Amino acid sequence: MSEHTPRTIERHCDVAIIGGSAAGLAAALQLGRQRRSVIVIDADEPRNAPAAHMHSYLGHEGLPPAELTAIGREEVRSYGVEVLAARAVAVTRTDDARFRVELVGGHAIIARRVLAATGLVDELPDIDGLAEHWGGDVIHCPFCHGYEARDQHIVQIITHPMGLHPSGLFRQLTERFTIVLHDGVEANDPQLEPLRAAGVTIVDAPVRRIVTGDDGHIVAVEMIDGSRIDADVVAVGPRFRVRAEPFASLDVALVEHPSGLGQVVEADATGTTSVPGLYAAGNVVEPGQQVLHAAADGSRVGAMISFSLAHDDIESAARPSAHESDWDHRYSGDQMWSGNPNGTLVDQAGGLPAGRALDVGAGEGGDAIWLAEQGWTVTASDISQRALARVAAEAERRSLPIDCLHGDANALGAFAAGAFDLVCAQYASIPRTPDGRGAQNLLDAVSPGGTLLVVSHDLEAMRRPIDTHQHSQAFDPDAFMRVDDIAALLADSDEWTIEAHETRPRPPGAASAEHHVEDVVLRARRSG
Repeated sequence: MSEHTPRTIERHCDVAIIGGSAAGLAAALQLGRQRRSVIVIDADEPRNAPAAHMHSYLGHEGLPPAELTAIGREEVRSYGVEVLAARAVAVTRTDDARFRVELVGGHAIIARRVLAATGLVDELPDIDGLAEHWGGDVIHCPFCHGYEARDQHIVQIITHPMGLHPSGLFRQLTERFTIVLHDGVEANDPQLEPLRAAGVTIVDAPVRRIVTGDDGHIVAVEMIDGSRIDADVVAVGPRFRVRAEPFASLDVALVEHPSGLGQVVEADATGTTSVPGLYAAGNVVEPGQQVLHAAADGSRVGAMISFSLAHDDIESAARPSAHESDWDHRYSGDQMWSGNPNGTLVDQAGGLPAGRALDVGAGEGGDAIWLAEQGWTVTASDISQRALARVAAEAERRSLPIDCLHGDANALGAFAAGAFDLVCAQYASIPRTPDGRGAQNLLDAVSPGGTLLVVSHDLEAMRRPIDTHQHSQAFDPDAFMRVDDIAALLADSDEWTIEAHETRPRPPGAASAEHHVEDVVLRARRSG
């Protein structure tokens, strides 16, 4: 988040969710709405990535999978949930019974609970050309993509006994239906008799390859003897492998799925696994779930995790602030920042007459101390008591009268209404809420005739693609309040005048601008 951020970071949260598809995001939504701090670790490798559209999801029928993911990410981020482009490589227990999630690149997350929503990998039969058409002309589920293949010539390649399970459904979709017994089922299998009697053509021979036409679509299935069966669509039932590698050191229980096609993570009706505090949801526990089912499962398990956390907090008579532990940990070591004021604050507030100032997200106090030295009566506010202790110690050393306010900027009535001539928030990490309460709290704190000054990094200029095989994101800036959120509130109000709302180079000042791109600056005055 800053040029002073260490190269590797240890984050703290209530729940780490490994996997950012339907199950993981649905759980995150439940937990975020329960005011829990949640970090979703998403390597962006969903099972349905090859598919152009998803089906049978009420309200989202035919939506591209990536669009549903984008909608889900925006929804959970609106509750302050972070979605990191990252890859979990190992999950271990800490001495205090929490979990440590190691990420590619060195970052780590400490969490009270972990949800495995890692999904699975489909393992296709070793038939030349099959993988290239997977998710397109090669399908496996008549519910997911069968309707789109209706009335076409569907050739179902059987590679194991469970392969015949959906055959009756494919026959309903088209009268041009052929079953090929490639492996795993004998021609005299009793399951085949009703299909033969119903007019289904059954070929007992292994497949050599899938034949593609000039237009790139499947035209035939070629047998080992060189003969061909015309085909528009190929259906095949893959085996699967759940993505359980990050949990190997925890010895989470894996059990054979009833289909015999692979193992799944064993979990009870609440999503609890054999490891206390580790939950599982989605395809990692049931490969037959479509997207709708996986989302429902994640939502249910997210609620169960919420109950579990609430039970622990009641037992300990605690009601922890969702994000306080994360920031307290960050301020537990050596001084993080330079102690100098931010250059944009010096540039924007240097000419204002001194009065009462509120510094929101004060951190270690560089801005609050500078304001006090300019004659302002300063209140430094932060969610971290450890950060404020440093502010208080430095203020005492310099004999500066700075009041420290420990609290959450998103709390109802977080700041005294109309009490400050200057309210400033320099790169403050205030989690988003759907109702924009944090932004409204800032506005309400400004006195008539007072100034609001909010500065953030220019995120668009700083975005870079992340290869999660090599690197992991440490923070998700999109989960935090944006300058534009505040500007939108001001634009709808007659009592505010926006004096500046622009992206500009960070001015040279007391704080180093190394590695920092540009600032988004919002300065507004409340009518007197």
